[in-house]
Amino acid sequence: MDLDLRKLRYFVAVADRLHFGRAAEELHIAQPALSRQIRALEQDLGASLFTRDSHGVTLTDAGRQLLDDAGPLLASAHAVRRRVSVAERGGQRLVVGFRAGIPVIPATRVFEARHPDAVVDVQRMEWDDQAPMLLDGRVDVAYVRLPIDDTGLRLTPLYTEPLMVALPMGHRLAGKAEVTEADLAGEPLIWHADTSTQPTRRPHPDSGLRVRGVEEKLEHVAAGRGISFVGRSETVFYSRPDISYVPVPDLAPDQVFVAMAASRTSPLVNDFFAAAQATAEITAECGNYEMWQIVNDTVSKRG
Repeated sequence: MDLDLRKLRYFVAVADRLHFGRAAEELHIAQPALSRQIRALEQDLGASLFTRDSHGVTLTDAGRQLLDDAGPLLASAHAVRRRVSVAERGGQRLVVGFRAGIPVIPATRVFEARHPDAVVDVQRMEWDDQAPMLLDGRVDVAYVRLPIDDTGLRLTPLYTEPLMVALPMGHRLAGKAEVTEADLAGEPLIWHADTSTQPTRRPHPDSGLRVRGVEEKLEHVAAGRGISFVGRSETVFYSRPDISYVPVPDLAPDQVFVAMAASRTSPLVNDFFAAAQATAEITAECGNYEMWQIVNDTVSKRG
């Protein structure tokens, strides 16, 4: 029995909302039709996916397992459509994702020397869209930072860089040559993911703020709402007069990876993956403003 992707998309819509009516509205179908499709999927799989009672809708164990597996599967199907569309247009186009502070140019130059007819585009990513953009084909290969859900991905470590604490300029530790984790004890933390993923081993009070990008994070730091941690290359790109970046030598370094969807078999993507590995040392050393200007110019020219 082949898994029906349309039914799977319907299932995910209900699982995300735990409400058949709202899911039906989102999918632009009638609720009875949606219920029939879910029952058909349960029959196909031989498992009950939802518990329906007077308290509402909840996922069964089987439903939770299917929801975990559905995301990468649907993203992979979407990526196939994207790649077929590109191939139909007759072009060789590679989209490289990158996180703030990571230069793409060293690997791009090595790759383009081998593939002079290929067009390389770059796409900046935030922490929460790293995996989705790789899985659904919006980017073919990417430079990523932790934390990232590596389900369905192939990750290879490239290099590490020191972590810095971002402090408001008026902070008691601003301008220091370096600080320790102990110096920062008790400081509210502004973090872009679950606080369990924070790089320090000492607990910090939760600031209550959830941010996506580096710029948003630094705005809160500058306003004195807490501290945060960034890789050294990010501090070069985001230099600003109201933020002080101070090294924290006893923090584990930030790890940069090159990543691609595990299901990809493209020689083009494999060659860029290899170029990223071959230029890892150069990339680690050239995270400077001039390199970022090249990347930004490339983004601007290609829209």
